[in-house]
Amino acid sequence: DAGSFQEAGVIQHAYNLNFPLHVVPASSAQCPAWSAFSVSSPAVVLETAEDRPDAIVVRFYEAFGSTVTAWLQTSLPVKEAMLCDLLERPSAQGHLPLELQGLRLSFTPFRVLSVLLVLRQ
Repeated sequence: DAGSFQEAGVIQHAYNLNFPLHVVPASSAQCPAWSAFSVSSPAVVLETAEDRPDAIVVRFYEAFGSTVTAWLQTSLPVKEAMLCDLLERPSAQGHLPLELQGLRLSFTPFRVLSVLLVLRQ
């Protein structure tokens, strides 16, 4: 077959296989669809989101070997966003501006980024 692994969605299919959704019984009431995060580029994978008392650390990586800009959108009440290191300490690069499109994240090939999202209380 022609085409690349990027076009075939290999990474998304691998996540679906290794981390399947689990069905939880709930009431029959209709609930609107909801997602805490969305990322504008299929090259960028949101790997983990870890809760803290007043914040969330979200870790991403660039999976296609490309240089890409992606926008992170969230429905959470974010007050402040900043890059942090792998030990989840704010980095010297400082704050990320909260823009109408979300948070702008820049990736070089296979780069890992951790973002600390401070939430409004």
